Amino acid sequence: MKWVTREFVHVDRTACPWLIKKFIDSQAQFIFVPTEKIAEIAKTQGATPFDAPGVKLGHRNGKCSFETIIEEYKLEDPVLHELAKIVHSADTRDTELAPEGIGLSAIMTGARYNLKNDFEAVEKATYVYDALYTYCKIKLLRRKYKDELAKMNRKEQREFLRKEMQKETTS
Repeated sequence: MKWVTREFVHVDRTACPWLIKKFIDSQAQFIFVPTEKIAEIAKTQGATPFDAPGVKLGHRNGKCSFETIIEEYKLEDPVLHELAKIVHSADTRDTELAPEGIGLSAIMTGARYNLKNDFEAVEKATYVYDALYTYCKIKLLRRKYKDELAKMNRKEQREFLRKEMQKETTS
């Protein structure tokens, strides 16, 4: 399936392709165009528009496009919902929601100037979002096992969390 969005990607337009490829459409093809060309490309190429003004999979009700896509596709993964807080914070500058968003915004701002085009930016950002997804998974595990972890030293905590993550991966 083809997906179209605005060129010169930043936070939402790197996070959404990661989300789409990982959880919705592993064969997704992305097209990056000037804003005024999105409707035309969507129509002529049958592409689904996202993160653009006035599209279904864009900002709405105070949510960024990443959150809208999660909602529209009914993605229930709690780790994704935790990651969505960081993406929202970075994309909307709402640092109260997730202070990690400041770092994500800085990384994506630098990346779009360091890389040759939007395709490379999305490709390289995959590592960042994979890492943030794992970070969010660990964050949720730390909350879940707060009392148990408090009784362990750092090395024991790391081993415990590693085992818990492996359990989730194999189940």
